[in-house]
Amino acid sequence: MTSQFAQAQVSQADIVKEWERSKAYTKEYLDAMPEASYVLRPTKEMRSFAEQMLHLADANYGLASLAMGVKSPSAPGELEKSSDKTKANVVKIVMTSYDFVIENAGRMSPVQLAEKVKLFGRFEMNKEIALWKVLEHQAHHRGQTTVYLRLAEVTPPQEKLF
Repeated sequence: MTSQFAQAQVSQADIVKEWERSKAYTKEYLDAMPEASYVLRPTKEMRSFAEQMLHLADANYGLASLAMGVKSPSAPGELEKSSDKTKANVVKIVMTSYDFVIENAGRMSPVQLAEKVKLFGRFEMNKEIALWKVLEHQAHHRGQTTVYLRLAEVTPPQEKLF
């Protein structure tokens, strides 16, 4: 039991560290995109750059709140529908969504991280794994915006694995 407890404590620190790294990496993407290109859509069916980043923030709040068992400060899909898609507002919203995850994950005890949670009523896992799934989701959507940057003739930020 003691080794499981120690392992969970390390996992909590690792979760926070990875979310902080992802926040910094996403900020580089947000900063790299020129203000005028926040409306850029690779095709008419796709989200704009701003909408893609706001979707990422929506999911950070929504999925992480489900994973951690805390109340989300916004309703599902609310942020992506924002009428203020200026660079300053999008950056603020996205960075605040990372702060929400980092702050709440940092408060979780090893026992809480080991608790079971069911996402979407059917995917059962412990809360630690659920937080890794949310991290994967935001990385997926940030990665999609590499194409947006290239279309705007901007060199994407250097990969930030560590």
